[in-house]
Amino acid sequence: MQSYTIIGGSSGIGKVLATRLAASGHNVFATYNTHAIESPHVHYHFLNVMDNEPDLSFLPDKLDGLVYCPGSIDLKPFARMGVSEFVKDYELQVIGAIKIIQKALPLLKAGSNPSIVMFSTVAVQTGFPFHTKVSASKGAIEGLTRALAAEFAPKIRVNAIAPSITDTPLANGLLSSSEKKESNGQRHPLKRIGTPDDIASMAEFLLSNQAGWITGQILHVDGGMASLKI
Repeated sequence: MQSYTIIGGSSGIGKVLATRLAASGHNVFATYNTHAIESPHVHYHFLNVMDNEPDLSFLPDKLDGLVYCPGSIDLKPFARMGVSEFVKDYELQVIGAIKIIQKALPLLKAGSNPSIVMFSTVAVQTGFPFHTKVSASKGAIEGLTRALAAEFAPKIRVNAIAPSITDTPLANGLLSSSEKKESNGQRHPLKRIGTPDDIASMAEFLLSNQAGWITGQILHVDGGMASLKI
């Protein structure tokens, strides 16, 4: 039995991943921020990653994996966004990850074949209009992933997943009708949008010993969006 923490594990991909790991018999510590959640199989705790000193005292003495899920999707023209909006997004998606990883590092070093998984977006590799804020933050996550993978090798593996649009609460504004879901799905070579299970299954794999020779990678789970033009 391994011990994992899912930061932002109360909805969407994080919740599905926490459920999958717990169902496989692992010890899972997940966090929520806005809405309290209870589960008979997952240990849920409140956490605000925007705090200067996030409290991780609920974690065990060792961790075999850490997944950082907090993010945002706010698509609008570059000219309509103030610098403060970019800073706030960067603090959530990048600085938040840095603070959590620094706090959890001793626990990961005590773990067995430990793994860190973060999340980027297809929009980093493939430019889309109105994606400047999320692309800037997630581009930093990709750089952080590779740099930490080099620094933490060979003890801790570090990878990131870069999804395309996925049917989660975070994307509700873009997928608020069946027509929008169909339209977004048709933009992908595989002709559908992603599901939380699509992404969670890759995260589960990256946490496992089956991915024991994979580090420093950005894995595109995006229905072919980043690499195929058909």
